[in-house]
Amino acid sequence: MADSGSGPLVVVAMRWVDTHARVDALTGRVSTDARGAGPSEADRCALEHGLRIAQAAAGRCVAVSLAPEPATDMLRDALACGAHAVLRVDPGHAAGAGNTDDRADSGAATAQALAQAVRDELGHPDLVLTGDHSADRGTGATPAFLAAELGCAQALGLVELSYTDGHLVGLRRLDRGRRERLAIPLPAVCSVEPAGVRLRRANLRATLAARTATIPVVPSDPAALAAQPVAVRSVRPYRPRAKELPPPQGSDPRQRLLRLTGAHEEREPPRVVVTDDAGRAADELLDYLRGKGFLA
Repeated sequence: MADSGSGPLVVVAMRWVDTHARVDALTGRVSTDARGAGPSEADRCALEHGLRIAQAAAGRCVAVSLAPEPATDMLRDALACGAHAVLRVDPGHAAGAGNTDDRADSGAATAQALAQAVRDELGHPDLVLTGDHSADRGTGATPAFLAAELGCAQALGLVELSYTDGHLVGLRRLDRGRRERLAIPLPAVCSVEPAGVRLRRANLRATLAARTATIPVVPSDPAALAAQPVAVRSVRPYRPRAKELPPPQGSDPRQRLLRLTGAHEEREPPRVVVTDDAGRAADELLDYLRGKGFLA
């Protein structure tokens, strides 16, 4: 457990992106503007979860962002909403909402820079919260890389997160409407979907105080952000792999084609049975299943 003085240390990693990026219909080039940048809805939900968990556990909530200087307003908003402290990791010229480089970071470089800054400035956190994916070119893999860098457990894609009696419990959606409830050991890295909660509104006194607050800034490690990005060289439609079928038997091309298409196979025509008698309807279904070999 991190020694935060008054309980666990909860770190919320927030991504500063332009949520209203524009795409040139002719060239496909993405244009961004720092004036429209800010956190995504998933990151706002992560901050709300961090504030609630820090309050329930009598700990501290710190908002951290790897972002250029214009992201200061986003961190001031986090202070106004109730974060105990904030930290901005300056990426230099390697990142920002105005970056139009046709490369997609795999998330490993961002995670390495964030993990090193958090360890050096805050110590080892008990819980790190992020959004499940960023609104720009994010792959959604940064939380997993962050867990690997910090040596923590990971629980990704959560729709609910609560801290009760010293236990962290999350809820994750599965296929076909199922849900999975997780008992998450600390320390851990969790990513949350933008569902279930909304970031609280800051009061006037906290908003005014955050305007003049000093935002700590630390430089990022150039070696961490120098990781090889994923180069997008071409874009093409998805083409599924062909389904393998056994070849038809025989040497005559005509017979092989008939077997392949099933043109001469006998097929039972469909029947429509309309009845108000439930017993007869059940008998019809049972006879059909027996005829197809599903019942003895």
